Amino acid sequence: MTFVTNMNGDAFGIPIAIAIIIHNIPEGIAISLPIYFATQSRTKSFLYTFLAGIAEPIGAVIGYLFLKQCTDSFIGLALAAVSGIMIFISFDELFPTAHECGKHGEVIIGLIAGMMVMGVSIVFCL
Repeated sequence: MTFVTNMNGDAFGIPIAIAIIIHNIPEGIAISLPIYFATQSRTKSFLYTFLAGIAEPIGAVIGYLFLKQCTDSFIGLALAAVSGIMIFISFDELFPTAHECGKHGEVIIGLIAGMMVMGVSIVFCL
């Protein structure tokens, strides 16, 4: 996504890159800690977290190679499709699991807070 938004200029690419950097910190922690506590190996924890993290830039380069010749309309449709897939996964998989664990209220609060953060960040980035 950073590649695609940066193709048309830094105005959108830099804020998206910063958002992804901020997002990757808790993502890395969420990957490494369970692996460390399951294996008691810092090496395995680092290796698997590194492999998960390096997949993103490799995927970005591959995506860029496929999308560099595409029109803005196609890229917009592709980003919309990816967004729809992520929303579907959240509602189809994550919400029911959270409800089974008795955390339904916290999930709804997190959803609303996330929407507010995204809305505010979009307003400030434009």
